Amino acid sequence: MRRALTIDTSEPTEKIIEKSRFIAYSSRAESEEAARAFLAALQKEHPFATHVCYAYICDKTGNIQRFSDNGEPQGTAGMPILENLKNRGLVLSALAVVRYFGGVKLGAGGLTRAYFSAANEHLEKARLCEIVPCETWRFFTEYAAAESVKKLLGKQGLIPTVTYAEKAEFLLRVKTSQAEELRRALSDLLCGKAEITVKEISDGFFPV
Repeated sequence: MRRALTIDTSEPTEKIIEKSRFIAYSSRAESEEAARAFLAALQKEHPFATHVCYAYICDKTGNIQRFSDNGEPQGTAGMPILENLKNRGLVLSALAVVRYFGGVKLGAGGLTRAYFSAANEHLEKARLCEIVPCETWRFFTEYAAAESVKKLLGKQGLIPTVTYAEKAEFLLRVKTSQAEELRRALSDLLCGKAEITVKEISDGFFPV
């Protein structure tokens, strides 16, 4: 199964094609409201741009997709941008290309190539992360066992939040795929006394 990816961090990228400026932006967008807010901010930042073309996929399954040519000839901007999101398996993501017309017409084919390349080059430089189902765990140990538990979690690449009161309280996020194995390991370490409470099941975002 193909991994589900989204934007972690990105910076605007720019290229000049036949005197027109193409500036690409991207953002994580976990809802249509978030995607629209991202686009509204770009419109505000570039009030004199000739076009602000975009695409977004704002659900994990890729069913909610939107794109816009924003005045460019139909099919020359929004669709090439959307194809870049789909080609990389990106979801919960918005991608936009702002154009300042430079006086030279590119034609339909030239526009399609320009928007595709601007979006593609931007995503090549963006940092992506994988969307992974996770569980948030809470459990307690005696003080004497706390360091051993932290070492065990550290070997799994997990960094818990530990609070010391009557007992050591551990709070951590665990990938669902590793949950069963980790439960067994903690149970073995604590002689069956690992009483784990699952506080939340949600998505985690892990840089790739």
